[in-house]
Amino acid sequence: MNDNQTAREPLPLTSRNRSTTPTSDTFRDYIKQGWAEASVEPGAQRDAAAFAQRRRARLSPAFEGVTVIVPAGSQSVRANDQYYTYRPHSGFAYLTAWGSDTVAGSILVLEPIVGGHRAILYFRPSSGHDSDEFYANNEVGELWTGRRPTLQQVAGDLGMDTRPLDEFDGALESWEGDIAVLRNADPTVTAVVDRRRESVRTGRDAERGTVPRDDDERLAQVLSELRLVKDTFEIAELRRAVAATQRGFDDVIGQLRDCIDHDRGERLVEGAFYRRARAEGHGVGYETIVAGGSHACTLHWTRNDGPIRRGDLLLLDAGVEVDSLYTADITRTVPISGTFTDMQRQVYDAVLEAADAAREAAKPGARFRDMHDAAMRMIAHHVSEWGLIPVSAEDSLHEEAQYHRRFMIHGTGHHLGLDVHDCALARQQVYLDGVLEPGMVFTIEPGLYFHEDDLSVPERFRGIGVRIEDDVLLTEHGCELLSADFPRTASEIEKWMERA
Repeated sequence: MNDNQTAREPLPLTSRNRSTTPTSDTFRDYIKQGWAEASVEPGAQRDAAAFAQRRRARLSPAFEGVTVIVPAGSQSVRANDQYYTYRPHSGFAYLTAWGSDTVAGSILVLEPIVGGHRAILYFRPSSGHDSDEFYANNEVGELWTGRRPTLQQVAGDLGMDTRPLDEFDGALESWEGDIAVLRNADPTVTAVVDRRRESVRTGRDAERGTVPRDDDERLAQVLSELRLVKDTFEIAELRRAVAATQRGFDDVIGQLRDCIDHDRGERLVEGAFYRRARAEGHGVGYETIVAGGSHACTLHWTRNDGPIRRGDLLLLDAGVEVDSLYTADITRTVPISGTFTDMQRQVYDAVLEAADAAREAAKPGARFRDMHDAAMRMIAHHVSEWGLIPVSAEDSLHEEAQYHRRFMIHGTGHHLGLDVHDCALARQQVYLDGVLEPGMVFTIEPGLYFHEDDLSVPERFRGIGVRIEDDVLLTEHGCELLSADFPRTASEIEKWMERA
């Protein structure tokens, strides 16, 4: 066996092919000696652990007698033996309070006991310097990737039982009864669970020839719906994310002059924001959209390979993901020359009116979709008034018409939290058709987009794309604008540009 692999986890072929790690017994003995002992004392429990414990307690009644398995997920390959920056699955982070410091491949198990569940966290602990893994495994060896915490340290940090990851397979064989696994978190773990189910299925399930997965779908749904209303820790983290994002936007505006007329000015803007995201958090919460000129009409423009030109608008849609993995999601559209043209301001003001109408509609007891309906009424009014649709605003709003949606095809907002599009697996009746409650955090983001090749509109509109996106917290009294410190009106935007 090559020293760049272990009996349990061989390295990718490319690593073995180009390995120059010494293989002699002399070197093996020498590399394992002379290292200082690392501290194994557990530290203080992190503040978020108590919140995670309460979240697990809320989940438990929905799965009485069921073993619940929530993997963190493995590292995603970028190319050969190179990996993307690791981020655990949001469901895992929600139930453990382990964020950007999660050890890849960890698995949370909620084992049924009388009156609820016991939480057990399986992960790969520090291996010690006396193992071949330490120096010879470039995927997980600590000489390559850094020290991992001990079982005792994580137990103290997160306030739950911890066990080595290599004990998970044996534990799985011992569990009786139904199992629910978060299927999309780690395909390898899901496959192991399915094989276990296959080995024990009997009766009707065996005759049907399938593995019962109803609990899996229900687990994903229940986890999404639990996250609809944020606890105080989550709200505080979202405030941190918004504040860091504002500093990132300020960085961009302050450096915008250096980006103008560069062939890839959008990339320079992206880099300015990314620097802030890495300095203050785990990174960005999603692929940053930097859209100059007509690129703003492409809703998910993430190539960011175009120029920044005077006279155009710049649409920046970005958010910092802090180390707890909560993210902001903000969009501002600014005039690169510093001031809006009359046409740009006209479109901008219409979008701002739609945003304000949606925010006015967001109140406890209203439906989530009421925000969208309010914004659409304003959008329909303006495009009808400008003569861009063949019917009145009232007629366009009929379900069978919707002419105005040509210029804003997307929704007006989404829940926000650990995921930028949070709670996405919740049922429609509790999301889009659900009643708004205090503690919900979501975006409000109307827009107007007139593509440069859209012959249905006068030429003066073509190539203009505007979106305004804010993050809001629903309180007992209405909406709190978490992004209130960002400039919003056209005049505020122009003053922001002038100060920079």
